[in-house]
Amino acid sequence: MKFSEISDACVKCGKCIPSCTIHNVSADETTSPRGFLDLLGAYERKELRLDKNLKKIFESCFLCTNCVEVCPSHLKVDSAIEKVRHDIAKEFGIAWYKKLIFFFLRRRKILDVVAKFGYVFQSCAFKIQAKDQNVGMRAKFSMPFIKKGRLLTSFNKKSFLNSNPSFIDNGGEKTIGFFVGCLANYFYIDTANSVLKIAKELKINIDLMKDQVCCGAPQYFTGDFKSVEILAKKNIEYFEKKLENLEAIIIPEATCSAMIKVDYEHFFHMQNELEWAKRAKVVSSKIYMASEYFYKFTPLQEILKNKKNLNISVTYHDPCHAKKMQGVFKEPRELLKANYRFVEMSDSNACCGFGGVSMQTDYYDRALGVGMQKARMIDESQACVVSAECSACRMQISNALEQNNSKVVFKNPLELIAANL
Repeated sequence: MKFSEISDACVKCGKCIPSCTIHNVSADETTSPRGFLDLLGAYERKELRLDKNLKKIFESCFLCTNCVEVCPSHLKVDSAIEKVRHDIAKEFGIAWYKKLIFFFLRRRKILDVVAKFGYVFQSCAFKIQAKDQNVGMRAKFSMPFIKKGRLLTSFNKKSFLNSNPSFIDNGGEKTIGFFVGCLANYFYIDTANSVLKIAKELKINIDLMKDQVCCGAPQYFTGDFKSVEILAKKNIEYFEKKLENLEAIIIPEATCSAMIKVDYEHFFHMQNELEWAKRAKVVSSKIYMASEYFYKFTPLQEILKNKKNLNISVTYHDPCHAKKMQGVFKEPRELLKANYRFVEMSDSNACCGFGGVSMQTDYYDRALGVGMQKARMIDESQACVVSAECSACRMQISNALEQNNSKVVFKNPLELIAANL
């Protein structure tokens, strides 16, 4: 990728600036999409050296793709930022605590053991609390990757994949694969179990594809391209083999789905591995977000219409990696509207502020600032429940709601749907 091709194509119209997540909390021309592009062009021309100040600027982008969506030319600012972060990782290295996270994400068996220890000892570092049956924990003290007082979801005794058989026969004529994602596998297990409940109602068999590995999104957004290459190739090879007997692979996570469906191909083009890019594109045609698949290819909506209507108000947050990258926004709404009182918040497209591992560890105050804006929008909607098909959004929004003393509860749409079945 040549940064100048994107930088020179920018006409500096400024349409991107009002939509830019970081610019809204740090109104500086350098931290705006056109500012990023100017700096990237200068960096490529060797007019700027990649120093710590420039590193901080490029790491401040939330990768929400708002700018790509509103840009008349749809310039891929996000891809350019992702590429320069690889240069940053080579120049400055990756912090030890991020390396530790990525080490575990690449090795599921070791992560299984760590998760068990986490379940046993989590009360030592975190204050466990419950809110409307949502168990969470607050950090008792600050660590390099967790800030004191921050709300996180608690560990489970056993991961989702280790709690279920490899194949679930629901007596159906078709079988789909299930890519669960790391957060739903270890933390938000109710989301994964809800997929199984819905599939059982629809008489669709489920292959849990237990040799799946992390999608690589956290590593991709941090510049750890070596880990991305290893994980992406493993998943592509595994999916190719599985898809010989599966109708599709569904994912209840917007970030994981976007990584596999969209960013794998982008990544391999960036690396000039064109054969792998082609293979990624073929696999992507069979990848669906769970709500998208259930809405488009099953009678779930009609089944829900025959169920009891609930006087519970629900609003929906559009994950950046769902609507903007995959065009999925109608599907979860229509399924929820079948039984719940649906209300729109003032700006469902506004980024929640998760932003990836670096944003959550090194720039937490900025992430929280964006999250608090979203929390206020949710409260203003007067909904009882906020929903989004993304565990990263869930972690970020749940924390913001907690810091804002909000009474709103977060539920994945699949959980709300399964509850009504």
